[in-house]
Amino acid sequence: MQLTLTRIATNSRYTIGRLQVNGQYLMDILEPADSGLTSDMPLNKLKRLKVKGKTAIPTGRYRIDMTTVSTRFKYRSWARPYGGILPRLLNVPFYSGVLIHVGNDENDTDGCQLTGYNKVKGKVVDSVKAFNILMAGYLVPASQRGEEIWIDVKRNYKVDIA
Repeated sequence: MQLTLTRIATNSRYTIGRLQVNGQYLMDILEPADSGLTSDMPLNKLKRLKVKGKTAIPTGRYRIDMTTVSTRFKYRSWARPYGGILPRLLNVPFYSGVLIHVGNDENDTDGCQLTGYNKVKGKVVDSVKAFNILMAGYLVPASQRGEEIWIDVKRNYKVDIA
């Protein structure tokens, strides 16, 4: 299964992107601010530019693991139907524990990607609904079929947000 996250707007606090599954728009994603990191940057440059929990992951291609149980979120009502399993991006240079999960604004990201719909400036809404659509409709079935799941993270800024 192929996911594509195209970042379309960013500022000093957050980034908004559009998530597609196999080429079809599914939802929006809110991440921390995009500092222009790329997966092919030298690690010393990534280390210098990254601010823990406040910087979006580098653009690049990452495999998604569907076996990670989040100790932080496993008892939340939205994570329980999946046994606490959350999608985790693997081999992100100079990052670890990058998850896709529920949240509404930059204070909820802690470096992760939040599901929802960008109907309010600086936020995603209906995050639980979007997360369940992604998990139950796409990621869990793909994982059960034994498919590898990949995400390409790109930028294509069309909007300048303050």
